Amino acid sequence: MKRDVQWRIVFLISLLFGVPSWSPASSMDQPAKLSASDTQAIRATIEAYRKAWLENDNTGVLRTFTDDAILMPAHGSPAVVGIAAIENYWFAPGGPPTTITVLDITVDEVSGNSSLAYARGLDTVAWTIIQDGTKRHLSHPGTYLNVMKRMPDGSWRIQVHMWDDGPERVE
Repeated sequence: MKRDVQWRIVFLISLLFGVPSWSPASSMDQPAKLSASDTQAIRATIEAYRKAWLENDNTGVLRTFTDDAILMPAHGSPAVVGIAAIENYWFAPGGPPTTITVLDITVDEVSGNSSLAYARGLDTVAWTIIQDGTKRHLSHPGTYLNVMKRMPDGSWRIQVHMWDDGPERVE
């Protein structure tokens, strides 16, 4: 399973950066360049993701991902594959009550083609968690990379979400 995830990620990245295919391809085989409206739609998906977290809308967060999405968490944690696994990873039943209080996301670059793209930037997240009756406030800065996939209806969703974060701060 781990090797399958690694190959899928390598394949997606090779598509993004134009690694030559193993067979000759004509210009007719190449997807169209990413349009300004595609870039705007990708930014809108990232904003929908941000707002859903701030509204404590689990369904809204998950709706920004493809069904076969992959999370690649910080610090070498194992990949989380598929929307059901992502839901369990972030919104596990019986987990401690957690509320995102700040989620600032920059979109520093968007590039790709009309079917597959990436967005990268910085984020700052702060949250409140209640464990054993104690409320704690935590935060950290971070970086992210999203591989974005154009859906049949023309919308864009996150197919791979990868992040790393700086030192956690307890407030």
